[in-house]
Amino acid sequence: MRYRFIGDTILTIPFLRNLRRAEPEAHIAWMVAPGSSDVVKDIPYVDELIYWDPVTIHADSRGAHRTLSAKLTFIKELRAQRFDKVYVLKRSLSSGLLAWLSGAPKRIGFDTEGRGLLLTTRVPYRHDRHEVENFLAVLKADGVAVVDDHLELWTSPGEEAKVARVLAEAGIGASERIVAIHPFSAVVERGWPLVNFAELAARLAEKGYRPVILGGPGDKDRFQNVSHLFPKQGIDLVGTLTIRETAALLKKASLFVGNDSGIMHVAAATGVPLVAIFGPQSPLKFGPWSSKARVIYKNFPCSPCRQKFFTECKPSERMRPACVEEITVEEVFQECVRLSTAAKK
Repeated sequence: MRYRFIGDTILTIPFLRNLRRAEPEAHIAWMVAPGSSDVVKDIPYVDELIYWDPVTIHADSRGAHRTLSAKLTFIKELRAQRFDKVYVLKRSLSSGLLAWLSGAPKRIGFDTEGRGLLLTTRVPYRHDRHEVENFLAVLKADGVAVVDDHLELWTSPGEEAKVARVLAEAGIGASERIVAIHPFSAVVERGWPLVNFAELAARLAEKGYRPVILGGPGDKDRFQNVSHLFPKQGIDLVGTLTIRETAALLKKASLFVGNDSGIMHVAAATGVPLVAIFGPQSPLKFGPWSSKARVIYKNFPCSPCRQKFFTECKPSERMRPACVEEITVEEVFQECVRLSTAAKK
């Protein structure tokens, strides 16, 4: 059980790969949210995706299990599968209760939110290590060997062909260096200002990169307001590609720059060199899981915070916390240059 959010979905892949290696004949089902699971549609380590979709405040909630009747029907269908074991990679009390209601005799998960009595194996959750390591600790607690921890993503030939066609139509040659820029954040206050990304794109264009701006359909209006600030060499693909097509494009890129977001985790999984910009959230837990990644983060005494904007700190004139405003275009640009140089060696 690890549903919700593109990033968390991607970070579950090492867990599933190691589980499949240990249990090659098992029937492995993954309880996921219908929206965020699109990115792992072709994962070879699971036999079944089970879609759990109650109403939440999160962007990827579609509310298929909105009513009590729908929830009870889901639980009945879950119990009918007679699972032997459930791994609970969520930390909420409700996920622990759902695991117990599944009828699985073995339930392994994090001992958080007072749900320990619902589990048969309780695993401490640590805030001083990455989420991938926390997930793998659940496997280890069940006696499963962990052999590796790298991320993966799978794209289809059709998705790769579409990306090649889009880039060709935009006039980007096969030999050109693409810098993929994702300047958006689900929580606006958490993201680096768009004008900073525009200045960075211009400076990278001067270094010979072709900036390609990425974003979802919900980002289009915001980008239209500032698109004139981005260099003319840039390609606007905001709202154009699916999440899987975005992954296919990132496989072709020479560099990625973006905020702390789900797309950042997609980039990490593709192996593209990347620079991630972090504000209030801890990169120790949720940073890009990649040896080719660099993080720019101002570790203030109040960092990381609860992100209750703006009750814990005063906003800047651009309605950003100081930990975001303190990050300059110059230092992001220089980190991009250093990473680019290292990637050539």
